[in-house]
Amino acid sequence: MDTLTSLPTPSPNAPGSPFLPPESPLPMLPCRLDRATEANRSPVHSGAALTVRRLFIFVGTGVLTLAGGYGMYDVVNVGGVTFLEAVLLGLFLVLLAWIAFSFMTALAGFFVLLMRSRSCLPIDKTGSLPGVLSRTAILLPTYNEDPHQLMARLRAMYESVQVTGRGDQFDWFLLSDTSDPDIWICEEMTFIRLRRACAAARLYYRHRSDNTARKSGNIADWVMKFGSAYDHMIVLDADSLMEGETIVRLVHTMESHPDAALIQTQPVIVNACTIFGRLQQFAGRVYGPIIAAGNAWWHGGDSNYWGHNAIIRVRAFAAEAGLPELTGRRPFGGHILSHDFVEAALMRRAGWAIYLAPALGGSFEEVPPSILDFAVRDRRWCQGNLQHLAVLPARGLHWVSRLHLLTGIASYVTAPLWLLFLVLGLLISLQAHFIRPEYFPKGFSLFPTWPQQDPVLAAQVFAATMGLLILPKLLAYLVLIGSRSERTGFGGSPRVMAGVVCETLIAALIAPCMMIFQTKAVFEILAGRDAGWQVQRRSGGQLARGEIYRKLAGPTLCGLALSVSACAVSLPLLLWMSPVVLGLLLSIPLGLMTSARLKTPGLFATPETNNPSAVVLRANELAASGPIVMAGALHQLSQDPELLGQHLGSLPVAGPRKFGSVDVPLATATIKLEECESLEDAAAWLDKPELRAVLGHPTLLQQVLHTPRAGKSRAG
Repeated sequence: MDTLTSLPTPSPNAPGSPFLPPESPLPMLPCRLDRATEANRSPVHSGAALTVRRLFIFVGTGVLTLAGGYGMYDVVNVGGVTFLEAVLLGLFLVLLAWIAFSFMTALAGFFVLLMRSRSCLPIDKTGSLPGVLSRTAILLPTYNEDPHQLMARLRAMYESVQVTGRGDQFDWFLLSDTSDPDIWICEEMTFIRLRRACAAARLYYRHRSDNTARKSGNIADWVMKFGSAYDHMIVLDADSLMEGETIVRLVHTMESHPDAALIQTQPVIVNACTIFGRLQQFAGRVYGPIIAAGNAWWHGGDSNYWGHNAIIRVRAFAAEAGLPELTGRRPFGGHILSHDFVEAALMRRAGWAIYLAPALGGSFEEVPPSILDFAVRDRRWCQGNLQHLAVLPARGLHWVSRLHLLTGIASYVTAPLWLLFLVLGLLISLQAHFIRPEYFPKGFSLFPTWPQQDPVLAAQVFAATMGLLILPKLLAYLVLIGSRSERTGFGGSPRVMAGVVCETLIAALIAPCMMIFQTKAVFEILAGRDAGWQVQRRSGGQLARGEIYRKLAGPTLCGLALSVSACAVSLPLLLWMSPVVLGLLLSIPLGLMTSARLKTPGLFATPETNNPSAVVLRANELAASGPIVMAGALHQLSQDPELLGQHLGSLPVAGPRKFGSVDVPLATATIKLEECESLEDAAAWLDKPELRAVLGHPTLLQQVLHTPRAGKSRAG
């Protein structure tokens, strides 16, 4: 084979790609966090009414926090407040404020749904389907996902939009950041079959070999190359599904609200098949509506973005949401992982409105199937949210946007705070048990001072705190049973109540384990450990028992240490801590149980399992048609001339070779291929980075594919 020096270097442009339309560039520059952007518009629906709503939330949070703090002070104030008790009280106030804030939001959502209040962003869900005039691109980013499942979801959504009769206004882009070479070629093959099945020229595929900035970089790259041809883009995740009517109504709403830059839907979890997945699906479907309604009620046009199942005005995004690279080393420096919160804050800074539309149905997503898979995704989110510490001081951000960032940070910081609260309470109990109290204070005293805590008051404070956690679930239940269609969809009021009780008990047992995982994640990030970019296991993945034993051993040991320490004080203390201790000690059995598959949803049935949406049914039908069996990237290309032609046509055009840094995988691949006598040798000797480099280099790839097959070589 030719040497590396004779191979041309690919050019960055690929005109005439068979997978892509002509480019329509739109500039998108990184924004400045140290310089405020001059707002050129004011969001609608901001005024006195929104101020009153926010006062309700924050005054209520303050009152509940102060009342709880006063009760806790009476509990710890026994003969004076020690240093440890003062720290404990401070932690309690912070954690109670977090609980009270969530409670007030749920309470607001309860009244909104009960009164059927009109949303600040009205969307007609039942009227005739409106026409749309604007051009919209639907973007589906992917990274090493199952191509067969991916194309099934994409085709189901495409067909659903076509049924509405508005399909000519939409283009579909599959934006691949896939690094596995075999999955890359399989994506191209399944995409070719998808285009053939749909007989459509509006389906496009782009593979990006440079995964800079991950998903946010993928979207930004599309905007800079194709953005000027479109008014809006709908950003999805690899596990997203949306009904065609929902997509059309979103576009019509954007056309009707020219001050809106983004409208976020409320995705509903579907296709959960394990106990853990069913728990999340049930909880999200029962409790999610009042939380979302409460947030939309007081957010107004200052809402947030969750990174998927949302429509975005392309020019507003390009002009304002270019993400800077944070200074410093990873994990705090570098590209912003949790980009969605920041992009929403930057567009809001420029005066655009950001809305949440919780009442609009037809938006779906999937969920990790086990505790461990959830923890892996949570670890990545934890790092992304802690990165927002560097974004919080940015100039010009709206105070509600800063609150969104702070809420994301607090959702992970509270885990180590809860653990510290438990440890401090245990230390105070140990101190009281083993250290003799000072009965006679300094100075003259005829009678001793007997330290005595009020167990009744302590129980009342504990019960009130638990009430703030549990009452929103009961409010959500009341809203649900107040709707006949919802009751019927869930299978009746008694069934829902039984599901709420079971979900509450199991979730309470799982919570201590998640507290340990999140605490570990926070400390790993603070120590400088990067989460990387791992492939998410979807609902079809299976956990090995050994993995469960190994990864849940830590929480189990923590539970053992806490139980031994509590026993050293008294049996009542152990009983008091039993909810936490029991959940930790049962981590491994819970991990095994909740990762098991369910044949039927049972108590955790939702309307989406009892009567699935048409787009969900169609996606599942297509996915069940059977996965494609791949022979390996090189063998598949050698056997499929159409695939090879399309692949070569999609690669960058080779330009003149330039001196610079050496592409190490390409160089080592070239050296290895010089010794190969057959295609089988090449497939066996090249590792994944080398194979990816060969697949991205048209000259070298054609040389490899023209190598004789092993059987023919031996026959000669």
